[in-house]
Amino acid sequence: METGPNEPEKRAPLAALLARRPGSSSLPAACGGSRLRIPVRPVPSPSRPVPSRPVPSRPVPSRPAMALGKLQKVLISDSLDPCCREILQAGGLRVQEKPGLSKEELLREIRDCDGLIVRSATKVTADVLEAAQRLQVVGRAGTGVDNVDVEAATRKGVLVMNTPTGNSLSAAELTCGMILCLARQIPQAAASMKEGKWDRKKYMGMELNGKTLAVLGLGRIGREVATRMQAFGMKTIGYDPIITPEASAAFGVEQLPLEQIWPRCDFITVHTPLLPSTTGLLNDSTFAKCRRGVQVVNCARGGIVDEGALLRALQSGQCGGAALDVFTQEPPKDRDLVNHPNVICCPHLGASTREAQSRCGKEIAMQIVDMATGKGLAGTVNGQALSKAFAPQMKPWIALARALGTLLHAEGKQAQGSVQVCTLGTPLQEAGSYLTPAVAAGMLAGGTQKEVTLVNALLLAQEAGLKVTTTHGHVAPEPDGSTGLLQVSLQGTPHRAAGTVQGSTPVLRELNGATFKQPAPLAGPLLIYRAKATEPGALPALAGLLGKVGVQLQSYHSSSTVAGEQWSVVGLSAPLSDLSELKPRTMEVFQLHL
Repeated sequence: METGPNEPEKRAPLAALLARRPGSSSLPAACGGSRLRIPVRPVPSPSRPVPSRPVPSRPVPSRPAMALGKLQKVLISDSLDPCCREILQAGGLRVQEKPGLSKEELLREIRDCDGLIVRSATKVTADVLEAAQRLQVVGRAGTGVDNVDVEAATRKGVLVMNTPTGNSLSAAELTCGMILCLARQIPQAAASMKEGKWDRKKYMGMELNGKTLAVLGLGRIGREVATRMQAFGMKTIGYDPIITPEASAAFGVEQLPLEQIWPRCDFITVHTPLLPSTTGLLNDSTFAKCRRGVQVVNCARGGIVDEGALLRALQSGQCGGAALDVFTQEPPKDRDLVNHPNVICCPHLGASTREAQSRCGKEIAMQIVDMATGKGLAGTVNGQALSKAFAPQMKPWIALARALGTLLHAEGKQAQGSVQVCTLGTPLQEAGSYLTPAVAAGMLAGGTQKEVTLVNALLLAQEAGLKVTTTHGHVAPEPDGSTGLLQVSLQGTPHRAAGTVQGSTPVLRELNGATFKQPAPLAGPLLIYRAKATEPGALPALAGLLGKVGVQLQSYHSSSTVAGEQWSVVGLSAPLSDLSELKPRTMEVFQLHL
């Protein structure tokens, strides 16, 4: 008797199982397999009843964490709007608010915290992450995460999230203010007035109307700056390696290669993250290609503009003025740039508005509460795959991908080499991004890693010598055309498995070319074995073993016959501690706990 994935779980009578006569089994193999339709041989019934005995105690192998655990305690280590603490507490979380901690104090405080919320003052370094024994999430109340060691967090399986929209308007408005100040020398004129002077001729400015503004980085802030400065009659050009020219044209920015931008612009404003590719984006070479007297604004990240090159360009007159809200070192120790008469400076005020602080505090608190309550994830920096795991309709597919990876690892007895993940069917068109890490996590199950999650699975797989690639086919074979099919194969070996989701249950469709007419549920303790179809002694041996140890058989599924051999997937009430009685009757036997 087979237990379907959408039916109440039933205990299958052993005699009925042993006497059952399964019919032929057929499944079109996914991603290049062949169609099989081979009759399956019946299995004789056991000759004697088996006594029941208590199940011997045995530790159940721990499974890798596919999603994050329960959040209980959150540390806020920078000054944030009170609404952040209030929202967290209303969500049932314990909150410690301790801004201004030294590094040594932070290392002590973080030990028993599940979450950490920071602005830009706290540096979340690798040693801080290592000291955080329970840490699951770092929330950055703001956009940039360069004060967080994202790679170290990923390796540890810690999710990093930010609030990319929280301070966008404030940063954009400050940038626009800086452009106006450069054009009219407002800060210098105001300072002169406070000194009792009246220098009308000294502070001759320029109109913005008709001038060309280059916006480098056309994300949320860059586009807000562009649209606002267009209202002053400025022509906006720009560059972004991700945003398409068609998309930027929709908000009035003509995209050009950088080499064409430098000689055309009167003003340059940068709005990129600080990456190796953007560090020193404006340097001696690029300043030399600009119009003489070009004006530069940096309200993004210190280091995007080479500060030494900027000072040299200001001293030579190649750069007519600069407005800086950020610096490579904050606060800056080298005062030559800050003290230059044509430089306007602020102490990193981009997000320093009441509205931005309230918005960022509110957003990061709501994101962490949603994560803690399982409602979803937003603003993830290193766990885009994990965010999909929170969608109810995707959880079974995540479980399926992990189960297929675990199955392949158990069968292939290796977590190295190349694994091909193939998604089939329109419903899985975008699924590769989150199913691939789940397969990798399954392949790494039982390894030396402390914890494998969707956050760190691909990184740990790469370090373990496991290469995971993904392909997609638009059409899944029937009967899975409307739901989709997932196939995982260990390249260079015969090991491959295919499965789908029925209702909310992950099921196995195919194993090494042998198909299951009635798919086998992949959940709970499973015993999987391969035996010769002409010598069906494995099932009676299993019946005897189960009776001895008092473990109940909950489901049984057999495959089609391939090369005279069959696979069987047996659902058990508990794992077996010893498989030695089955090994003489089988070609291969192993257990999974999913």
